Amino acid sequence: MFFGEYVYKLDDKGRVPLPPKFRRDMRDAIVLTKGTEKCIRIFPLAEWKRLADELSSKAVTSASQRKLNRAIFGSAFSAAFDKQGRIGLPLQLRLHAEIGDSVVVVGVNQSVELWSEDLWKQEKQASEEQAEQILEGMGGS
Repeated sequence: MFFGEYVYKLDDKGRVPLPPKFRRDMRDAIVLTKGTEKCIRIFPLAEWKRLADELSSKAVTSASQRKLNRAIFGSAFSAAFDKQGRIGLPLQLRLHAEIGDSVVVVGVNQSVELWSEDLWKQEKQASEEQAEQILEGMGGS
């Protein structure tokens, strides 16, 4: 499980470290893809395979399912950590997420999201404002 929020600087080659506790759970391989919001999602390989299996079980005859598969798998990249615990962020993913010099690394349960600082501030505020309403809709308090 991934949780917490961390801010890192990108190096001149577009690499960013992840927190050591995240790297421990991602030591095999990882997959990076566009998030549905303007972020980059990082999945440990096992979680990526689970997602792929779940999507594969859906009917591919549906145009919407094919579009979803294209959006998720067509923008995916495999990655590995270098000796300093950094991963390279492909340019097209950085552009999608509007990531510049720094990146906010956010643990979101089974995956990790990478955000630009400005977009993260907006998303975090919106999420916090809606969290109570969402919990109430789920029957929680």
